[in-house]
Amino acid sequence: MDPGDHIGTFEGPLVDTDGPHVLWVYDAERGELIGREGRNPLRWLNHDEDPNAEFDGFELYARRSILVGEEITIQYSAGA
Repeated sequence: MDPGDHIGTFEGPLVDTDGPHVLWVYDAERGELIGREGRNPLRWLNHDEDPNAEFDGFELYARRSILVGEEITIQYSAGA
């Protein structure tokens, strides 16, 4: 997988409370955080200080080349 490649969409129902597997995304048009409870395999992503993927909204993209069999990771804290 190459940098910028689309990996997938974080799918699930919208929620207004935090919980396991909830991804919060800031919606600039609404001026608020939107939460979605993950119901697909992207809910299992692990944290890494040097992640190989990142979300743009609820869409996940490769930050760098990802080898076949390599774990896909994200950074949990926003802006860190």
